[in-house]
Amino acid sequence: MIVVTGASGGLGGAVVEHLLARMPADRIGVSVRDTAKARHFADRGVRVRQGSYGDPAALRDSFAGAEQVLLISGNDPAADLVGLHRKAVEAAVEAGARRLLYTSQQGAVPGNPYRPSDIHIATEAILDDSGIAWTALRNGAYGPLDQVLGPWQRTGVIARPQDGPVPYTDRADIAEATAVLLAGDRSFDGPVDLTAPNAVTFDDVAALASDLTGRPVERIVVEDEQWVADQIAIGVPEQLAGLMLTWYEAARAGHFAEATPLLAELLGRAPRTVAERLAAQEPA
Repeated sequence: MIVVTGASGGLGGAVVEHLLARMPADRIGVSVRDTAKARHFADRGVRVRQGSYGDPAALRDSFAGAEQVLLISGNDPAADLVGLHRKAVEAAVEAGARRLLYTSQQGAVPGNPYRPSDIHIATEAILDDSGIAWTALRNGAYGPLDQVLGPWQRTGVIARPQDGPVPYTDRADIAEATAVLLAGDRSFDGPVDLTAPNAVTFDDVAALASDLTGRPVERIVVEDEQWVADQIAIGVPEQLAGLMLTWYEAARAGHFAEATPLLAELLGRAPRTVAERLAAQEPA
């Protein structure tokens, strides 16, 4: 039995879809806050149980019988995520799971200014103290490119703070590779990086976009303070704007610069590149 948390979300749901293509549905379980949102999995034979990281008793029930549990990291900036992750790890251990997989983040090392890194570092330490086998999937940045780059198709401009090389990774590839690890015979102990094979800067992306569209796409560096002010002006809460800025600070300090081959090895093919993803965005 493999149990996936957060299966009503984008990443968790995609992992379950890939698992269904690889193994019988009755060997898959999901733990979700709202079981109605996972009815489409229940209809296909997946075990659906209610569970949330804040309810250890429900978690233990949703994890019952699981050999492996995939813990999707929380994303509520107002929550005590480390505390919630601790409860989830403890519930999985108490339920008898033999291995935990956790969706961490590339560059989750001390000194990384990107604030969520501290959450992942602390959670990995909890996993290490859990007494059972664990794998931290340090995923490369897999946000949608239109979110990362802004409205470049309309404006012809990528206007963001100073950045650094990042192996922007397709979430669909991350989901498939995670399912390969869960359903296969290969396992890893401790943290592993899952990234696209090449790290690129916004300058690189602007050049790729220019070649793709046949029109110039300009890269404009926005000063940090101005960028935060601009975000607040369009309605982004000041705390969130400040948090987002720490990602750029981490990128230009090189914390996301390393690209690794493991994702390609697990997929058995080349992961999608930024150029391919840009082409898929571009209207015909």
